[in-house]
Amino acid sequence: MAGARVLDLYAGTGALGMGALHHGAAYTLFVERHASLAADLRRRLTAAGVSDRAEVWAKDALAAVRELGAGQGRFDIILLDPPYGQELIAATLDAIRRASILAADGVVAAEGHWRDHPGEITGLICRREARYGETRLWYFQHSGGEGP
Repeated sequence: MAGARVLDLYAGTGALGMGALHHGAAYTLFVERHASLAADLRRRLTAAGVSDRAEVWAKDALAAVRELGAGQGRFDIILLDPPYGQELIAATLDAIRRASILAADGVVAAEGHWRDHPGEITGLICRREARYGETRLWYFQHSGGEGP
């Protein structure tokens, strides 16, 4: 995690991305569409003394991914924990692949309800999955371990 560029989509309270910063991530971009949550997250980053290594966007995650694909660089770790039951994991993974924002050896960690299985995503492969009660975690990388 040390030195990683991290993208926390559907950030909510920012717990996942904050954990990355506390474990040595060089930079974390938080994307949360609710302005009040984004504002609170900015305050928490400042209070934690890590705002110099973080940025918060108050916008829709899929729109942010498209914008990032227009030249913002690639991320070593992409975290996503969208609202359950809305098929957002598959849509977001596909958007990530299309935008080419995952580093060649990067990983996407997706959390959702176990019924929200994203299925096959062209260009990405599920390297690992785990179930914890009703929650499932999926870890994706570029298929073949190579970038886009």
